[in-house]
Amino acid sequence: MKVLIIDRVSPVITARLKEYGVEVDTKILPSREELKALLPDYDVLLMRVDPKMDREMIDAMPEKMKLLCVNSAGTNHIDMQYARERGITVQNAPGKNANAVAELTISKMLDLSRMTVEANEEVQKQGVWNKYKYTGHELKGHTLGIVGFGHIGKRVGELAQAFGMTVIVYDPYIDKEDALSRGVELLEDLDELVRRSDYLTVHTPMTPETKGMIGEKQFEEMKDGAIVINCARGGIINEEAALKALQSGKIAGLGFDVLADELGTKGFSSDDAILSSPLFGQKGFIITPHLGGSAYEAYDAIGNFLVDKIVEYYHLSK
Repeated sequence: MKVLIIDRVSPVITARLKEYGVEVDTKILPSREELKALLPDYDVLLMRVDPKMDREMIDAMPEKMKLLCVNSAGTNHIDMQYARERGITVQNAPGKNANAVAELTISKMLDLSRMTVEANEEVQKQGVWNKYKYTGHELKGHTLGIVGFGHIGKRVGELAQAFGMTVIVYDPYIDKEDALSRGVELLEDLDELVRRSDYLTVHTPMTPETKGMIGEKQFEEMKDGAIVINCARGGIINEEAALKALQSGKIAGLGFDVLADELGTKGFSSDDAILSSPLFGQKGFIITPHLGGSAYEAYDAIGNFLVDKIVEYYHLSK
């Protein structure tokens, strides 16, 4: 049995699979054509988000390849319906990087509230030491609105409450009693959540339903000086509307870990990707390159989970 890994993942995957006699090869971020040439030799493909697994790529998977492992929670880069039609099981790792993403979300809220990024740049690049220029806000006593209350949203809520925040939630697919047991208020109306939030963060998958769900209307209804975070998927927040709200001063800050278009000049969302956005360079905008789940602990948790699933799927034994 042979497994092909095409992105940087936890070393526990290779180490543990070899204990079961599995042959593991790694080819980091092959091009689409390179990957199509490689696939026929393998039984399992293990990837993250590159390249997009559309019908063309799925058709390149050999008949014996029945398991596609995704080293993340999201699967919006995979044609899930066509994979099912081909009899291919797509195994992702929901919740295994929840704490890492939640911590990054809180860190962006803190950075924007206290203007740490801007202050750091001024001190280090200009040598200006002005402690009176940057007076921000505490998280304590403010209201955080969370859109999407799955694994990550729940962890964000826990951390926010530890800071003394009031947490309100919009998610039409969760149980009201579960929300109440976690000390949050579940709202049935997204616009009400938007109006009441000092901070707004989204934690939903990217679907036709969620694409652009925070748009011009929602920004207009936000509190003046609100701070908006997206560490989920690019496009859930309409970036044109976000830019307009930031430039007008309607919102005080925008913290992203994702963009609607994360593909660089060579078609990858990592390493050599060269991106541009009208948001870049805007005051009050901070961004990181989709590293929400990029923590060693999260990598290991995902790796161990996926190995367990491979072992279970193929009934492997040592």
